[in-house]
Amino acid sequence: MPPDFLIRLIADIAVVPVVLLGAYALLFKVPKGQRFAAYSRVLMAGLTAYMLAKFIGTIYQPSELRPFELLGVEPGAAFLDNPGFPSDHALFVAAITLAVWFETKQKVISIILASLVLLICVGRVIALVHTPLDVVAGVAIAMVGGLWYVQTQTNRVENRGSRGKATSH
Repeated sequence: MPPDFLIRLIADIAVVPVVLLGAYALLFKVPKGQRFAAYSRVLMAGLTAYMLAKFIGTIYQPSELRPFELLGVEPGAAFLDNPGFPSDHALFVAAITLAVWFETKQKVISIILASLVLLICVGRVIALVHTPLDVVAGVAIAMVGGLWYVQTQTNRVENRGSRGKATSH
């Protein structure tokens, strides 16, 4: 297998299993009575992260050129025609992984997804379409969007504490 194909495989093509596995988990592993609320949180977390990334990218760009442009070589992966901060690929796959972890609690699937996120981020840097700062920022912004899931965890803890208690009117 040529090294160029291997780099493209981890930097670009590995996004496909993240999307497919994430969709499977969110469609089939979220309990039926909780789907509307879960999907609402996933949507809000994703939109928050995306809007925050676009805002941050508008006001701050560490470099106007991507690493491959600075080095005068061909890119090793697909990229959008922008300076690259923060990484949309890293943001997207990290947001999917967080959604699966928080909404399904499927440890094995979440670990697989997190491993793929790490691989994709490393691949994007090796492909010279992003700097390490770009991919770290993408993941970090996805985590900020993931704050929508904190309410879910608080509610679950509160519900556990109130089970079995009699309510008085």
